[in-house]
Amino acid sequence: MAGKVFSSVSMSLDGFIAPASLGELMGAQWRELQAWVFPLRSFRERLGLGEGGEEGRDDDIVRATFERTGASVMGRRMLDAGEHAWPEDPPFRAPVFVVTHRPRDPWPRQGGTTFHFVDDPRVALDRAREAAGDRDVRIAGGGAMIDQYLDAGLVDEFTVAVSPVLFGSGIRLFDGVDAGRLGLAQVHAESSRRVTHLTYAVRQR
Repeated sequence: MAGKVFSSVSMSLDGFIAPASLGELMGAQWRELQAWVFPLRSFRERLGLGEGGEEGRDDDIVRATFERTGASVMGRRMLDAGEHAWPEDPPFRAPVFVVTHRPRDPWPRQGGTTFHFVDDPRVALDRAREAAGDRDVRIAGGGAMIDQYLDAGLVDEFTVAVSPVLFGSGIRLFDGVDAGRLGLAQVHAESSRRVTHLTYAVRQR
């Protein structure tokens, strides 16, 4: 049985998931947005940040997200930002399909991650589904890529981890979505001392 297609991102309280400038994508503002995840044991393990780390409900949610993901899809902007920031063993540990019009040979990395470069979003998703088997496919980002799949009715579920941070400007989630066609049902809501996790099932109206 095929798994779900989902996204899971951190979002500022005013609705932004990243700074507008690619040069700031891993900068101070982004680190503030993601501050809740860096202390967690499962995240530290995946990023090779050393032993130890916090356990608890936030850590359970992050670990479950890693474990459910059998393949990921991302845009070129996200790859460009992460290519030099991710370790030799990237956190995905599964196939990643990069949607781009710039052809490139597959890029194998340590730990089971191989980046594949595909010029069509639907083909990328089809290949990700096949690679994931009965596990789920994560639309990893960036915002425009998540919006594109949402607007096409290809996402089953998404989670936003709302951080107590204000960006003021940047890349806003849902900007490219036709709100008149998108229906949502709340699946889960849970808060910790650092962040609020909101999960919604997606349907077409």
